[in-house]
Amino acid sequence: MLVSVTTLNDQIFTLEVSDELELENFKAMCEYEVGILAREIVVMWNGRPLHDGKRTMKEYGIKNGDMLLLQQIRGQQGQQQPFTDSSPSGVPNIDFGQIQIPGLMGATSSGYQQQPQQGSFPEDDPAAVRKLLLANPHELSLLKERNPPLAEALLSDDPEKFNKIYLAQRKERKEKEREKIKLMNADPFDPKAQEVIAEEIRMKNVESNMENAIEFAPESFGQVLMLYIDCRVNGHAVKAFVDSGAQMTIMSQTCAERCNIMRLVDPRWAGIAKGVGTQKIIGRVHLGQIQIEKDFLQSSFSILENQPMDMLLGLDMLKRHQCCIDLKRNKLVIGTTGTETSFLTESQLPEQSRLNYNHPPSPKSTSQEDQQLAEALARSQDETGASSSRSAGSSNSRSFPEQVVQDLMSNGFPRDRVIEELSIANGSKEAALLALFAKAFTVP
Repeated sequence: MLVSVTTLNDQIFTLEVSDELELENFKAMCEYEVGILAREIVVMWNGRPLHDGKRTMKEYGIKNGDMLLLQQIRGQQGQQQPFTDSSPSGVPNIDFGQIQIPGLMGATSSGYQQQPQQGSFPEDDPAAVRKLLLANPHELSLLKERNPPLAEALLSDDPEKFNKIYLAQRKERKEKEREKIKLMNADPFDPKAQEVIAEEIRMKNVESNMENAIEFAPESFGQVLMLYIDCRVNGHAVKAFVDSGAQMTIMSQTCAERCNIMRLVDPRWAGIAKGVGTQKIIGRVHLGQIQIEKDFLQSSFSILENQPMDMLLGLDMLKRHQCCIDLKRNKLVIGTTGTETSFLTESQLPEQSRLNYNHPPSPKSTSQEDQQLAEALARSQDETGASSSRSAGSSNSRSFPEQVVQDLMSNGFPRDRVIEELSIANGSKEAALLALFAKAFTVP
């Protein structure tokens, strides 16, 4: 049957219950709906309170479509019987002092709420909070989603670590609360106050968006498995990462040494790779074979010095062999041969495939990466300049018209490069200019 429930705050909702439902279980359902503890709820029906929690709805005479009133009795009054039948007429004496008057709700309710909250949740005692969280699996699961650092400290069996993190976070919350109170009393037209208000509104929208995601798309908070396949390079087993977002196929130096292909590395294709961090490209293997199932596929490899992954199959190899990533069947299909190979399961993945999202890179690490990139580029430029000067010195020393040299240098090329290209072009100004422009672009 359906019963309508209302509160003194004009909150109305409908519950579908059985006529055999006991009153105490009905209060528990109402606790979930209105957020009031079941022990503080008094149910009113036809003007009289219902006290016996063991009696069913049928025994009380409640029928389909009836309206029930919920009244909250706070503090110690919840343990006492708030209604008496002492009047001669038998009409119950209702405590109207609990009714919240509009406009005075904050002032009248604050005195009732502060003392019970302090007794019900020992916020000042980290040890008690820790015991409560360990005894409540539901709250612990929420803590893992909302506050990973505190959850990690809770599960580490280190009370000192938990106390330190808990007190630090509690202090931070209090600071934010003080800032919020200060903001409420500040001039609303102050630019700084408006910035804080805008940030507060933005964070509320973020929290609302996160709550909606947890409710309607909880799978988005799970960790997605990376796409790896088993293959063989030069007869050696390798777990290759399939990445259609990478421009080229790469291999780590340790994997290249294990597969005995370092002898084929061309150092002229050395450079710097910048993506998630910076890494040095040692060189390139122009042609190699990758065995996937029974197929032998040709591909080139760029060898990286400090690459944690053994091998990464980039877009160059995937497009060349018309590969198709079939996520529905969890397979990689080689379009040129029709061969299919399954992606590895979680237990088969290498350790470096398990990414950690809880610790984003700090600005300090980002600046260090930029500094390393700048130093690597400077070293590469110095090595290029040194090799150019050696080649220029070893070439035949010929004299060219100064006007031709100056014209070519006016395009932004150094003098030694200009003389070198003029020597190769046998003094042809046009051929040297074309060669200079062509070599000005970096090799991909």
